Amino acid sequence: MHPDHRPEWTPPVGAEKQPRQVRRVLRLFRPYRGRLAVVGLLVGAASLVSVATPFLLKAILDVALPEGRTGLLSLLALGMILGAVLTSVFGVLQTLISTTVGQRVMHDLRTAVYGRLQRMSLAFFTRTRTGEVQSRIANDIGGMQATVTSTATSLVSNLTSVVATVVAMLVLDWRLTVVSLVLLPVFVWISRRVGNERKRITTQRQKQMAAMAATVTESLSVSGILLGRTMGRSDSLTGTFSEESERLVDLEVRSNMAGRWRMAVITIVMAAMPAVIYWTAGIALQTGGPEVSIGTIVAFVSLQQGLFRPAVSLLSTGVQIQTSLALFQRIFEYLDLPVDITEREDPVHLDRIKGEVRFEDVTFRYDGKGGPVLDGIDITVPAGGSLAVVGPTGAGKSTLGHLVPRLYDVTGGRVTLDGVDVRDLDFDTLARAVGVVSQETYLFHASVAENLRFAKPDATDDELHEAARAAQIHDHIASLPDGYDTVVGERGHRFSGGEKQRLAIARTILRDPPVLVLDEATSALDTRTEAAVQRAVDALSADRTTITIAHRLSTVRGADQIVVLDSGRVAERGTHGELLESEGRYAALVRRDARLEPTR
Repeated sequence: MHPDHRPEWTPPVGAEKQPRQVRRVLRLFRPYRGRLAVVGLLVGAASLVSVATPFLLKAILDVALPEGRTGLLSLLALGMILGAVLTSVFGVLQTLISTTVGQRVMHDLRTAVYGRLQRMSLAFFTRTRTGEVQSRIANDIGGMQATVTSTATSLVSNLTSVVATVVAMLVLDWRLTVVSLVLLPVFVWISRRVGNERKRITTQRQKQMAAMAATVTESLSVSGILLGRTMGRSDSLTGTFSEESERLVDLEVRSNMAGRWRMAVITIVMAAMPAVIYWTAGIALQTGGPEVSIGTIVAFVSLQQGLFRPAVSLLSTGVQIQTSLALFQRIFEYLDLPVDITEREDPVHLDRIKGEVRFEDVTFRYDGKGGPVLDGIDITVPAGGSLAVVGPTGAGKSTLGHLVPRLYDVTGGRVTLDGVDVRDLDFDTLARAVGVVSQETYLFHASVAENLRFAKPDATDDELHEAARAAQIHDHIASLPDGYDTVVGERGHRFSGGEKQRLAIARTILRDPPVLVLDEATSALDTRTEAAVQRAVDALSADRTTITIAHRLSTVRGADQIVVLDSGRVAERGTHGELLESEGRYAALVRRDARLEPTR
């Protein structure tokens, strides 16, 4: 690997200790600390207002009513009403700001994961199921919505309320406060146990959701439906999906019921505490203990009931945070993936690209392991020249083509464009320089025009038509009822294989790259259409460097240089005539094609 581009390996987040993981989650909110400070002020204000209400109630019961002070009674009652109004207003503003911050954090996470995946090499996607990737972005980040939009604020709000309420209770009567809080440590211990249990179940649940999403993505695509129907496996696939769904049902039930009975006991005990306070105060009065006024007892019980809601919510929030850490862990795993294809800090930018391509002692291994797919490749393609790469299946032809646009990076040697290592070029230069038409044509579920403009967003209609004519597809598009506004369908299934290939060629022609890599680009075309497209490609190749990866040799006979690969090494090279005269591997491939020609 090029020394400037060796990715820094980061250990999987699953190996992180929980405090470090919590700090990492908190860092997500750092850009919004100003808004969070406002939320904190609103929370503090709401807590003070709510705590003041029981003291107003005490004054009403102990002073205003017994002494018949109507004016004071009116002021105190008005104060209680105003407290309720202020608490509601503060709550609405707090919810608005915290929800906005939470949604921005989710947006940042989604964008970060998507951007990270965009930078991964093809090797990552060849070993990862598409549904798994989609599940991480949709289900895992979506599952964190409650945490990032409300849990953080709820944690601060409830914690502030609990502290303020406990202080107020101590001011009223410290003895009754001790009685109220004696079981709190036990409740905290129970909630932590419940949180750890739910975290384990949530990890299993998210993995199962990802597996089910992958099954849906693969089996309900157009290709999946065609395969299932033609193989008579529709019922079997339905059964498999049913089993996946059944496992998810079990995990969902377990996740929702984990610790429910223990949390129910906490709820019952805390709900019974007012009765305990009344009983304690009554026993104290009868046994000659310190006298407590009716107003104090009522105010204390009111505070205790006000403590009950945030305390239970605080314990539940702790459980929810534990559960959410499992989701954050899965997201951080993707964010920590080492990026194979990176842009150096001071990349080379080329304004004018001639198009000379060189493979200098190139070696390539997938994941840097196993035997070499390519070994000791030395090839020079002059600017404007044409190279054809042929050979048996598995010889490394497509891999060689993928090295030019850096879909993979070499593991030995280097690939250069105009004398510059492609790993030293900035991504924009490389994208402008190299166009690829692969054997697996991909079209978006959009109109023909939108698919073509993916290569050049500002292309005019005339430019679209010109590119389509060059690819021998304009007349067919024009004959459609909606013309260039025709929607191609999922993965382009409204068009035949040959038509999709020609659309892909038109899309690359529209981009007009100096270097063109055709990876079996005409493999899906019939002989007549192949000849027509090949004429168009030949005409366009006059002023650009063309690398053609071919299995059918009819498309490469006019190449300036033909290279025969065998087991990742160059077995032969020369022109069509020279290789025929040598009676080697290329000549054998030509004879094979000649035998197959009548059957096509």
